[in-house]
This record gives sequence, structure tokens and C-alpha cells, in this order.
Amino acid sequence: MRVLLLVSIFLYSISTALPQDYSAEHISASLKNRAHAIIRDSKTVIDMRSAKDVSITIQKTITVLNKNGDKYGALALFYDKNTAIKSAKGEIYDEFGKLITKFSLNNFKDESAVSDFSLFEDSRVKYYTPQVTSYPYTIVYNYEVRNKQNLIIPEWKPVPDFGVAVAKSSYQFVCNPSDEVRVHTRNYTGVVEEVKNEKQKSLTWEIENTWAIRNEVYAPNRDTYFTSIKVAPKNFTYYNFRGAYDDWQGLGQLCYDYLLKDKRVLPPETIKTILNLVEKETSEKEKAKKIYDYFQKKTRYISVQIGIGGFQPIKASEVDRLGYGDCKALVNYMQALLEVVDIPSYYCVVEAGDEKNDLLQSFASMEQGNHAILCLPLENDTTWLECTSQDAPFGYLGSFTDDRWVFAYTKEGGKLLKTPKFDAEMSTQVRDAELILSKNGRISGNLTTNFQGAQFDNHFSLVKKSPTEKEKHLKYLYDINNLEFTSIDLSADNDVPLFIEKLGISIENYGNITDDRISFFPNLFNVQRTIPSVRNRSLPFEIKRGYIDTDSIYITFDEEIVPLIIPKQVNLESKFGSYKLIAKLVEGKLFYCRKLLIKDGIFPAEDYESYENFMQEVANNDKLRLTLSLKR
Repeated sequence: MRVLLLVSIFLYSISTALPQDYSAEHISASLKNRAHAIIRDSKTVIDMRSAKDVSITIQKTITVLNKNGDKYGALALFYDKNTAIKSAKGEIYDEFGKLITKFSLNNFKDESAVSDFSLFEDSRVKYYTPQVTSYPYTIVYNYEVRNKQNLIIPEWKPVPDFGVAVAKSSYQFVCNPSDEVRVHTRNYTGVVEEVKNEKQKSLTWEIENTWAIRNEVYAPNRDTYFTSIKVAPKNFTYYNFRGAYDDWQGLGQLCYDYLLKDKRVLPPETIKTILNLVEKETSEKEKAKKIYDYFQKKTRYISVQIGIGGFQPIKASEVDRLGYGDCKALVNYMQALLEVVDIPSYYCVVEAGDEKNDLLQSFASMEQGNHAILCLPLENDTTWLECTSQDAPFGYLGSFTDDRWVFAYTKEGGKLLKTPKFDAEMSTQVRDAELILSKNGRISGNLTTNFQGAQFDNHFSLVKKSPTEKEKHLKYLYDINNLEFTSIDLSADNDVPLFIEKLGISIENYGNITDDRISFFPNLFNVQRTIPSVRNRSLPFEIKRGYIDTDSIYITFDEEIVPLIIPKQVNLESKFGSYKLIAKLVEGKLFYCRKLLIKDGIFPAEDYESYENFMQEVANNDKLRLTLSLKR
């Protein structure tokens, strides 16, 4: 085995000594198809020499084909107290493989990695952006990073994004023969190469000639079809955090015992305040509501990415004193307030974002998740709290954290829980309007819209804006020429939760007058746009959230308008939902009713044309124009 390793090293040294051909013309046409950049060759070697000494060495050659590929030619290296950049260098070649320039770590820009929304982070970043405007060009990187921890091993994603092709990429993980590691592979069709001797063991994955994937509208979560490899050692060290785990239960036990230990101690005054606050309440839920209201009024969110690499919350007593904290600190503080009255809760980690990203049920690892929320396992009524919002209703999680698996720290160890899903029947937008159409084309009146479920957030952000900002944003949201508001009343019923929008409106010249006729669109407020066409679609498509929109509009006409309308009725049914439209006269008024139901789900690529046709029919019917006569 040792002879084999020596031969491999010898052959590798010969191959690296030979001149490389960086000319873009030798890239196959199939790899260039739909690609903005091509990874010509990439080698990642993770050498876990010990729990406190992990070397990450990367050699990468990328050809950038056009301006859209520039971001793949840039390189950002993050570092902190636990991570050191040992070396970095590279070269840039033109279209014909001729050397343009060389660069080293001295040419990288160095700055704080503090986010715009973060008060403090203990990490920095060195980054290099090639200053090349002639395409294609090729950039070669060689760099090494050294970690003093092994809790988080860099994941391998050989295809980093849509529009990137890969000629060759490999990922090698090296460790001591006795080290226990778990591996999670996703969408990898090859066979791992495993080599083991008395000094080390090595696992290597490799892909070749992978075409670029086109980013198609409504594409599902890319993690479900892009290749990735995760590695997690059983025994780990991270700052002063040490332990061993095999699954979520074990990891959760460690996190509860170490990261949250002694973090929920509150001052005696605060304990007394909470006890007095809920003394008249008899149910746990009503007590929790009052405490959450107190919590929201007392605290605000500020990102603070410090404390065991950003994993450990600051003490509840500090949040109580300062009145602010990051998501971890605020969840921990709310948990401490609930403990005063013996209401149990779970500190939960979630991968937040509009894309629904689940934590892997079969593979526990610490890097999964980017946000913390709180779960209250009340009897027959599990309740979830978003602790970074000062105005979110009690028990409401929006599209940022809904319908996904999360990781709970509990006394008994880690648990995987599922956040609530808003079905289409729960995610409603119901609008009722009473309007008047005058003979000069002006339309005016009042409308009330109720938003629930996943649609609660549609306009909820406007509540705390100034009157001027409310009007500005509402004009943008409704996008109607000449729209003016005579009144704006926004409110929320947090018990449902329900957002209520009451508007008084006036729109000059809405009706188009020609000779003795007036024409107008009765659907003022909710016109469906067509969706993009995708020919030769290769990916399935996903409707992430279902919903129901119902618009009921009554329009009264001036006496000078002759109310003669031919009734119109439309019923569309498809696997994606349904659409109903009614336009008719009721006691001299125009009654216009529109109801659109869209179902969530993942559908095969070949169904996209049917979905497009369905939405096209909806859009066409939404533009129904009525023409009436004017008395002269």
C-alpha cells in the first residue's frame, strides 16, 4: 500500500510539473452550452490531522466565459480566531492561454466581515476580484486554510450554481485510521474511493464532464438535484466546545448541556415582574401570550455573531439589561421568561429563508441552520414564536421559517420538529369593494381586504410606516394609474392572526370615454400576470405555497350610464388549481366576483406548459373589459 501511495505522489508531481494548457478553445462545446463559467479542474483536500488541526487545500482552474461568470472567478476567504489563511496565490490567462498576471495574498483586499445588519462579528474576509474585461479568461487559484476545529468540515458542492459546468472536480478527506466519521452524499452517482493504511485513511469523490444546468423559473430547491458531500467527525473540538455525537439526539444533548448552560438566569426584579404580569391568567397559553407581548415591547433584534463561533447565546440577564440581542439571545431570553412560570419551551435551530430548506433528518451536523426560533409544546396546541420581531402575532411563523424540519435542544437531547405549513385554504386574501363609476370615468369608493395564513405578511410591513410611506407603498403595490387614497386604515388581529386593510380610493379617468360609450376593467385590484415561457424545460417546477384569492366587487353606476351587461361566467379547472369568474347585474349594480385557487406542490417538467396555459387563461380573463352606453 505504501508503494502505491509513493507511485501516486510521483505521478502527480510529474503531472503538475508539465505545462498546463489554459486555452479556452480546447473546452468542449457541450460544456460551454448554457454555461457562464467552467470549472476546468478543482481539487479539494481536507486533511484532519487532529481535532484542532484541519488543513484545507484547494487548487482550482476556472474559465469565465462572459460577464455573468465573473462572480465565479472571484475568491473570498473568511478567517477568525479559529481559522487562519496560510497561503493564497494564482494566475490569470487570456483566451489563448497566455499569462496575463500573477497574484498573491498581498493582492487580496482585507476587511471586516460584519454584515450590514450586524452589531459585531468576530470574523474578517480576504477577497480577490480579477480585473479582466476581455472574455473568455481563465483564473487559477491555489490556497490553504488551517482550522483549529473539526466540528464544521467544508461541504463539497462541485457545481456551485446554475450556469456553471464542471470538466473535473474532486474532494478528498484524509484523517487518522481510527477516526470515526459520518458521510452524507446527495445526488452523487459515482463510487467513493477509499484508501487506508496504518498512518491514514482517505476518502475521495470525483465528478467529470458535468454540464451547466439552466436556471428555470419555479425551479425546486437546488439542493434536491445538485451534488453535495457532507462529512462530520464523531469526536470534535470547537473553541472550548468538545464532545462526540452520532445523531441529532446526541448533538442536541451536547448543545443543551454546554451552549445553553447557565444562560437563563434572570434578575429578581424581572422574575417578580413576570409573576405579577400573569397572576390572573389560568392557562399556559394566555400566560405565554402576555409574556410574549412583554418580551416584544422590551427587546429588539441586533445581530451579534460572536460566542463560540456564533453558536452560543449571550446570557438572558444581559438581554434583560440591554434590551437587545441576536436571534439566539432573544430565543434564550424568551425561554428564560417562560421558565419563571414553568412553561416548557424548546430552543430550535432552523434554516430560514423564503426557500424551504429542511435540516437533513438522517444526518446530524452543526453547520445546518442559520436562525433560532422558539417552540412551546403546549398540551394539544404546539405554538411557535418568532423572537426577532417586535410585532409578529403570537404563534405566527411566516414564510421565512414555515413548513420545514428544525432542530430542538431539549433536556432529553436533540429532536427534529416540523414547523407549521399554511395550506391553500388557510392562506387567503379576501377583498370586498363598494365602488361608484361616474359618467366622467372616475371610480371611487371603499375596499376592505383580509390577509391570513401565508398571505398575512403581504402588506403587514406597512403597519408601522408613516402615513406618507404607507401611501407610497400602497400605490406601488396596487399599481393603478391616477390612484389616490382618501383614507388608509391598517390593523392586525393577532389572535387569528389576521391583517385587515381598509382603504378609501379615488381614480380619475379609470373609465375610458369615446363618443357615447364608457369602457372599463371591473377587476381593478388583482390582475394575474402571465408567467414566463420555458421551452425544452429540464427541471421539475415547484409551486411553493398554495393560496386562495377572492375578490368581490360591487360597482354602482351614475344615472347617465346605462346598466346593460351581458352576464359573464368562467370556470377553469386544472391539477394546479381553479379559477372562477362571475360578472352580472344585481339590483342595478355590477357584481364582479373572482376566485383563484393555486395548489402547492412539485410537478414534472412536462407539466409546465399546461401550467403556463392555465395561468395564461387566468390572465386573459382577468382583463375582462366591459363597455356601457352613456345617456345623451
